[in-house]
Amino acid sequence: MRWIREHLVLLLGLLVLIYMFVPIFVVVLMSFNDPVSRNVYRFDGFTLDNWTNFCGAQGMCDALWLSIRIGLLATVVATILGTLAAFALVRHDFAGRSASNLLIFLPMAAPEIVLGSSLLALFVSSGFAGQLGFWTIFIAHVMFCLSFVVVTVRARLAGMDDNLEQAAMDLYATPSQTFWRVTFPLVLPGIVGAALLSFSLSFDDFIITNLNAGSETTFPMYVWGAAQRGVPMQVNVVGTIMFLLSVAIVVAGEITSRRRRAALT
Repeated sequence: MRWIREHLVLLLGLLVLIYMFVPIFVVVLMSFNDPVSRNVYRFDGFTLDNWTNFCGAQGMCDALWLSIRIGLLATVVATILGTLAAFALVRHDFAGRSASNLLIFLPMAAPEIVLGSSLLALFVSSGFAGQLGFWTIFIAHVMFCLSFVVVTVRARLAGMDDNLEQAAMDLYATPSQTFWRVTFPLVLPGIVGAALLSFSLSFDDFIITNLNAGSETTFPMYVWGAAQRGVPMQVNVVGTIMFLLSVAIVVAGEITSRRRRAALT
């Protein structure tokens, strides 16, 4: 009992982690499943066919490629615009700054159904009712990813030490040199984090996309539609790949951070 009391926090933390990772373990396990029937979601046998025949599910690869394209394009645009907005909000004083800070949080606080229906009403009233598709999804994703980028980059800027930039200018660095050699490297981790968050939100979104997709089908919409007939096991392969990529990015970032700290010491 004494050992349990001393390690209670650790044990509770491990239980929470196990609880959180059980669904991921199920997804990884099902990616190797050879089901007897698509209508019963259970592990019936081991197979590598889901990995070797990745595009065996009809229409899945097309939907996946569409989500990747929209996610990458929306991430680039939202990251650029959000970073510029974050610099403006943190580094400049202008009329309406407080109101802008408040408005930035509204898309994050509003339910997705509200944002999606509002964007749909905007597209319909603008004459795009018959042209819903790739570009309307792209615009919608940029709109709701933008707030997350601004908040993430702004937090990084607010926690940055201004003395480093002042020291660079005291050493006769030009404003351009100060930005690219001091400011930008310090803000870059926040920008990268905001970009990864934007891609995750865009790739994963269903509600806003479903309202503004028209005849297009993204990967989340494909999964929702396939669930009505039986989810193909290749969907679990996509989930496993995304999970492994996320782990690889986190591990790579941690290794890079430790190497930098070791180099400084």
